[in-house]
Parts: sequence; C-alpha cells; structure tokens
Amino acid sequence: MRKIVAGLFISLDGVVEAPETWHFPYFNDEMGAVVGSLSEAADTMLLGRNTYQMFAGYWPNVGPDEEMAAQMNDTQKLVVSSTLDSVDEWQNSTLLTGDPLETLTEMKSQPGRDINTVGSVTLVRSLLRAKVLDELHLLVHPIAVGHGQRLFDEGETQPLELVSSTTFTTGVLHTVYRPA
Repeated sequence: MRKIVAGLFISLDGVVEAPETWHFPYFNDEMGAVVGSLSEAADTMLLGRNTYQMFAGYWPNVGPDEEMAAQMNDTQKLVVSSTLDSVDEWQNSTLLTGDPLETLTEMKSQPGRDINTVGSVTLVRSLLRAKVLDELHLLVHPIAVGHGQRLFDEGETQPLELVSSTTFTTGVLHTVYRPA
C-alpha cells in the first residue's frame, strides 16, 4: 500500500513560507539525506498550484548538471488546483480532476511507491484534515521568522502522533508525525 508523505521546512514559530529566505544556513548533509530519502522512496510528487507554478517556472529550464534536475523533471507529478486548466508546461505533470481526496485515497491502494508532497502547505493541511496524509516530516529550524504563512491556521486543532525525532548538528530537529 502506498503512503502519502509530506516534508516541510518549518521555523520554530511555525512559518513554512519562503524557506529559501531563512533555511539555507541550516542545510547540511544530514538534512540533505532526509530530503533525498523522501524523494527516493517516492515515484510520484503531489503539488498544490503555487508550488507547482514555482517549480514549473524553474526545473524544466535547468540543465542536466543541476543536482536533482533529472529527478524533479522525470518524476510523475500530480497537481491539485481548482484554478488551473492545464499543467502542460512541465513534463510528466497531470492535473487532478474531480475530488482530489477521493482520487488520492484510491491511489493509495494501488501498487507503487510513496506519493511525496513538497511544499504545498494548503494541500498538506487539507490532506491532514481529511486523514489522507500518512506521514508528516517536519524539519524544524532553530529560528523564529516572525512573519509568513504558518503550517496550521489560527485556532486549528490537529492531533498528531510522534513517530520519531532526530536532532542534527545544526540544531534542526527532524520530526516524523502521523495523524493521531
């Protein structure tokens, strides 16, 4: 049975927006191994509209020497959006039509490797609420960003069960949760 797994960079104050502006000083081989293992365990990427558009504007245009280019471009991508009509600008991308939660639940029972969600915070929230997400990997950075989109909306309660935690030499904490 396939799992839907999300991995997010997150600050101590819960910010997940624009990690490229605050997370790089903490990125090391330990974090790279986690990111790599999540990608290697998956044969499909699941993306929300914003993350898809950001990635589609970058990855198809990089050369084969760019680290992760082949993996990002060659992997099957599923896009959840109520506003996009097409996802033709990035190879191996499919726009999910109909009820995405129903489609994803069905896909989990089919043969294959994990379905990996990268970024796509609104989508991750929806998957958690619907109990469709199987694992949530949080790479908690030792920084309070102070502004930006947070993983959970104010007032939202989301019970989770801690599966594992590892502290990196940079002070980043890798936690793995599943819905409680």
